[in-house]
Amino acid sequence: MLIIPAIDLKDGHCVRLKQGVMEDATVFSKEPSEMATHWLSQGARRLHLVDLNGAFAGKPRNEAAIREIVQAIDDQIPIQLGGGIRDLDTIERYLDNGITYIIIGTAAIKIPGFLQDACNAFPGQIMVGLDAKDGKVAVDGWSKITGHDVVDLARKFEGYGVEAIIYTDIGRDGMLSGINAKATVELARELTIPIIASGGITNIDDVHTLCEIESEGIMGAITGRAIYEGSLDFKEAQILADKLSKSTVIP
Repeated sequence: MLIIPAIDLKDGHCVRLKQGVMEDATVFSKEPSEMATHWLSQGARRLHLVDLNGAFAGKPRNEAAIREIVQAIDDQIPIQLGGGIRDLDTIERYLDNGITYIIIGTAAIKIPGFLQDACNAFPGQIMVGLDAKDGKVAVDGWSKITGHDVVDLARKFEGYGVEAIIYTDIGRDGMLSGINAKATVELARELTIPIIASGGITNIDDVHTLCEIESEGIMGAITGRAIYEGSLDFKEAQILADKLSKSTVIP
C-alpha cells in the first residue's frame, strides 16, 4: 500500500483546496520542489502532482514548477501528474521531461477517442482520474457534475488499457472527514486494474482502513491536507502501511 503525498499547484505554489474550490486555497509552500524533496526524505515512494490552474484552463499552467520538482526528485521515485492535459503532444512533452505517469481526467470524458489514443501511444503510463459525487462523475475541475455513472466509465476505460484509476470522492476531498471506503471498494470490485484512493484521509485510522481493503484492489492512497496540517504523520503512515500490507509494494 502506497501512501502518496499530493502536491497541488496553483500559481506556482503548493496549495490545498477544499472540495475543489479554487477561491478556497491554502498555500502550504511557495517552493513546491522543496516540498517534493521533503516528502522524499520522509519515505515517499511516489508523488502525485496536480496542475490546478491547468485543470480549469484546459491547458498546462504550472510547467515551470513541475520541471523544478522533476529536477529535484531526479528519477528517485515515480511522479504522476494530472491537470489540463488535453492532447498527445502535452503527454509526450511531460513524459520526455521526466514524469512517469500521466493522469487524464476531464478529457477522458469530453474528448472522444483521446484516452484510448493515449493508452495506445503510451502503454503503461496512462492513468485515468475519476472524480465523483454520489456516484456521478465530475469534470472541469469538479465544477460540473455529469450524468455519467462512475462504475460504467471505469469499466469502459479499463478496456482501453489504463494503468490504474484514481478515484476521488469530491464530497470529502480536503475536508478531513475520513475516506469513503465503501464507495472505493464497490468500484474496485468491478475492475481488475488497481485503484488509487483519494479524498478525505484524515489520520492514522484511515490508513488502517485502507490496508484492510487493500486486497480488494486498492494499491495506494493520495493524501494532501492531512499531512500538511499535521493530522496525519506521513512517515508514520507509510511505515504502518508497509507493516500491514498484504501484497508486494508497487513502485
